[in-house]
Amino acid sequence: MQEAQLIVEASALLLPPRRQPATVPSICHLLSRAASFPGAQVQRCRFQVAGCFPGSSRGAMKRDPLPLHPQHPPPPPSGGERPLGRPQQEEDLAAAEGGPPKSPLWVFGYGSLVWRPDFEFTSRKVGFIRGYTRRFWQGDTFHRGSEKMPGRVVTLQEDYEGCTWGVAYELRGDQIAASLKYLNMREAVLGGYDTKLVKFHPQDKETEPILALVYIATPQNPSYLGPASEEDIAAQIIVSSGRSGHNIEYLLRLADFMRYFCPQVEDEHLFSIEEALISILPYIYQPEESSVEE
Repeated sequence: MQEAQLIVEASALLLPPRRQPATVPSICHLLSRAASFPGAQVQRCRFQVAGCFPGSSRGAMKRDPLPLHPQHPPPPPSGGERPLGRPQQEEDLAAAEGGPPKSPLWVFGYGSLVWRPDFEFTSRKVGFIRGYTRRFWQGDTFHRGSEKMPGRVVTLQEDYEGCTWGVAYELRGDQIAASLKYLNMREAVLGGYDTKLVKFHPQDKETEPILALVYIATPQNPSYLGPASEEDIAAQIIVSSGRSGHNIEYLLRLADFMRYFCPQVEDEHLFSIEEALISILPYIYQPEESSVEE
């Protein structure tokens, strides 16, 4: 079996974690889990810790004519909001994807789309959707993993009292067809995601809710991995990388977005995985100099 060497060369990725580091027993458990994945050999890790937001070009969202400014978001909703029913979803989605699509069209992103949309858009808004929680339950064998070592990326799980924060992008005119074509390849063909219509609530309280298109990976798709402990997810992320970069970068950029743009929102699942991963990184670091003399 071919061994995979974990070499992480990243900078401008992380602000200080919100909670205290994991205990030594937890670290030992994570190290053993990381080494247990097939083909993985944790040998060397070069990692610089700095701030992604604000002021980092690597962390900036692309092609945005207007800057985003962090605000204190409204408190998470106390009650849930059921997702749109299937007949309404199908009717609105057909209108959005038909020719010509309705303008404007809003697309809600809650994973890599929050920092790397890679399509042209008119404006964007930070906000949340109700009725869903974000989970690292989707496998990725292209962007952040491989067939031998799938990465872990986020999807949405229906949850009546759930609330997921992200970014909604406004598309107009020719942007709509071009962006939908790109997103269909990126999210559906390569990622295994389906589309739904949801009600997006902007962070700005003065703005009315907006109907937005969202991509969700369901348990029926072949790349779906399902639930796992935060420790096991962190261990899998440590040894996974794909064509878009290392799985560690995906996790840390998402955590950084939440920390900077939604500072009062506590995403327990996301930050627990980040905490577990950050705790073990110093333990797998080895200096460049060889410690073995022949």
